[in-house]
Amino acid sequence: MKKIFLILLTIGLFTSCERKIDTYTVTTGSANFKKYIAIGNSLLAGYADGALYHNGQKYSIPNLIAGQLQMAGSGTFVQPMVSSEYGVAFTGSGPKFKLGISTDCIGEASLGPIPDIGIKETLAPVGYDVNNFSVPGAKSFHVLAPHYGDPAGLVSNPPTANPYFFRFAKTAASSVLGDAVAANATFFTVWLGDNDVLSYATSGGVGDTITSPAFFQTVMGGVLMELTANGAKGIISTIPDVTAVPFFNTIPYNGLVLTQSEADSVNMFMNLVQLPYHYTAGPNPFLIPDPNSASPFKVRQMVKGEMVLMTVPTDSLKCMGMGIINRITHALYPIPKQYILSLDDIAKIQAATTAYNQIIAGLAANFKIGVVDMNTKLKELQSGVVWDGIALNTVFVTGGVFSLDGIHLNPRGCALAANFFIDAINKQYNSTVPFVDVTKYPGVIFP
Repeated sequence: MKKIFLILLTIGLFTSCERKIDTYTVTTGSANFKKYIAIGNSLLAGYADGALYHNGQKYSIPNLIAGQLQMAGSGTFVQPMVSSEYGVAFTGSGPKFKLGISTDCIGEASLGPIPDIGIKETLAPVGYDVNNFSVPGAKSFHVLAPHYGDPAGLVSNPPTANPYFFRFAKTAASSVLGDAVAANATFFTVWLGDNDVLSYATSGGVGDTITSPAFFQTVMGGVLMELTANGAKGIISTIPDVTAVPFFNTIPYNGLVLTQSEADSVNMFMNLVQLPYHYTAGPNPFLIPDPNSASPFKVRQMVKGEMVLMTVPTDSLKCMGMGIINRITHALYPIPKQYILSLDDIAKIQAATTAYNQIIAGLAANFKIGVVDMNTKLKELQSGVVWDGIALNTVFVTGGVFSLDGIHLNPRGCALAANFFIDAINKQYNSTVPFVDVTKYPGVIFP
């Protein structure tokens, strides 16, 4: 009897310790994912590292979302794919970047973004219908513009068409929104408005203007009215504060590093020209132009909170005296305005962003669609987050989120953003779409 009891006890123990595998049931909730489309700008197009290229598109936010929605009954998600890994060739297109070693003007070698030179895809229509209607460079109101993909508009002066939309526009007269609505989707994601402030910001506040909030409201209201007219549901993103990205936060305002002897020489010069600025050994603020300066030279030192853009020619900073005194002419050499964001510029950008996001929240409530708050998510990323066991932040190159242009996301960043969208979808529509596994996607590739 003892033996029988021990045998029964052993069987019971093994049975009670048997591992149970939880099953995850994917449900659609109140949404219909049968046909999913995306409409936006470069952030949804898969643009990264300064170019629209094949691998970047594979990791685009909508493509990653679509892969998860297919588990909930969504169909094939088609993108206007670029065949080249180096971008699309057209007048004004820049190089794609890769991480590599470069030697600067003083002979120092360092690791950083360098051009990734190769054969770009010839600009031509793709010849098929797409689900991703996101167009690099598009502002909110551009998606309403007819002939935005018209080849005649690509060669006009100034250009009135967009080369990326030309690749997949259904007709020369098409608008982005018109083609998107014609796709007759059941579900959509929208991320528009970043370029309405970003192009102003990346030009240092001198090469463009900020879209007025009143016009933005009219445009976005029209976009959502058209997209929801057939009963489709969706998610819209808020506009992140673009000044939080690495493009504006990698070069410090006080990046003028001087030795003691250099500081002494600069101070002598400042006394000579009667400017009230004192320099010390170590970091010092750069000199920039300011039309409101009391100085007859109309210059001043940068102050904390102001930003130097990543496009500033760094060899000129290191070897030509840009930001202080020209080493050839021995004249004051402030950093040109197009490479600087002043506190006033930043205040304008942030005020517009706040206004846009209030408009987006109101429109989303009116049209009964969900909101993903990318503005808040970016602020959280600045402090650092952990997802799937990976620590991520907004630091350039090493933060694991941004690509080498300092503005767009890398594959891992796109996976994280896709999860933010999916979380908003699940909350709004009571669905259970699973998250993307962030660990499967790379950050910046090191040589």
